[in-house]
Amino acid sequence: MPELPEVETTRRGLAPHVEGKRVREVLLRRPDLRWPIPYDVVEKLPGQRINAVRRRAKYLLLDTAAGSALLHLGMTGSLRVLPASTEVAAHDHVDFFLSSGRVLRFNDPRRFGCLLWQAPGETHELLRDLGPEPLDDAFDGDYLFETSRGRKAPVKTFLMDQRIVVGVGNIYAAESLFRAGISPLREAGKVSRERYALLADAVKDILAYAITRGGTTLRDFISPDGLPGYFEQELAVYGRGGEACPTCGRKLKEASIGQRTSVWCGHCQR
Repeated sequence: MPELPEVETTRRGLAPHVEGKRVREVLLRRPDLRWPIPYDVVEKLPGQRINAVRRRAKYLLLDTAAGSALLHLGMTGSLRVLPASTEVAAHDHVDFFLSSGRVLRFNDPRRFGCLLWQAPGETHELLRDLGPEPLDDAFDGDYLFETSRGRKAPVKTFLMDQRIVVGVGNIYAAESLFRAGISPLREAGKVSRERYALLADAVKDILAYAITRGGTTLRDFISPDGLPGYFEQELAVYGRGGEACPTCGRKLKEASIGQRTSVWCGHCQR
């Protein structure tokens, strides 16, 4: 599933081609993806100028005066800006025809993505209870420490809770905990303020760097220009269970935590 750096890479790739353009037509090749596509998308979006392409957590919003199209890439979704004459491929479910003569095309083989609508001045119910963005100033060690008090869940599960902080999925949680030297099994409420400061800094640094590298290519993600991300080549622990720790050389452990595969070093992470 595309994580925050992949979604931010998509946003940055789309913005120059989409912002300032008007939507001439919206073509739905099916009425639903993960959920039914609201008729508002077809009724209200055509004729509108796209003022901005925003990201909130792993959602993308195409902002117009009439409201915002709210998109999620799911596990296998992708958005590409193409010449309007480009032949339709399998799983090309939605086309946004633009005033530039190009088309913003949403492809999603497994249909776990979504296309919804957010009215002006409202916050969609999917966005209402989300925590702060990990790259914002509101997210820091003090915030994690205060929020974690009394919590018995493993710190990795805590870090991946979208109500605590958005967009830190399995890959980046594992990498951040390794860099901060914190075992993913440790109870969230028993991690010190000082160690949470290290963890917050690790999350920010790793996500920011992954964005510059185009995200992580796993399974089906490709960026809007058709090129894969490259951060996967630099992963320290994720997907490397049983291999040597890049720091101490000991065998990396692997187990399921919160129903997600987790890899860590029992020596470097305490």
